Amino acid sequence: MDCPDCGDDRTRVIDTETSADGTAVRRRRECQRCSFRFTTYERPEWDSLQVKKRDGRIEPFDRSKLRAGVERAVEKRDVPDDAVSRLLDDVETALQDRETRIVASTLVGELVSERLRDVDRVAYIRFVSVYKAFSEPEEFLQELDAVLDEEVDGFEPATRPDSDP
Repeated sequence: MDCPDCGDDRTRVIDTETSADGTAVRRRRECQRCSFRFTTYERPEWDSLQVKKRDGRIEPFDRSKLRAGVERAVEKRDVPDDAVSRLLDDVETALQDRETRIVASTLVGELVSERLRDVDRVAYIRFVSVYKAFSEPEEFLQELDAVLDEEVDGFEPATRPDSDP
């Protein structure tokens, strides 16, 4: 811990106390160079949302990182910026509403892809091709077929392209 007065990194703890509600640790410190005394507080980061990556690392939820991924998917598509913001708000709210503060990155990807599918199907395909890390063209084709089948199923029988008039 650097001294806020002189910037020296040689400080020592003089006193440690737990807060009355038990949610923080208060430490009195003294700089060994200039004798300046100051207080620090330690609180757990569990109040904020954490994301567990596929490799096991845990990092803080970063909305800007998520926005960058969605914006790459909607690039050169007719998707308004407010639609992207609403999508991100929905995803973040869904994550915050969960009982746990640590969520899997796969859950984040699923939530984004579900919502992106309704916003723009091409952007959805772009996003899931990265999120699901397609390694073979056949995987990409399967996902594309599923989207196209959904689109065809959305037509009324009389207007379905493959039906007889």
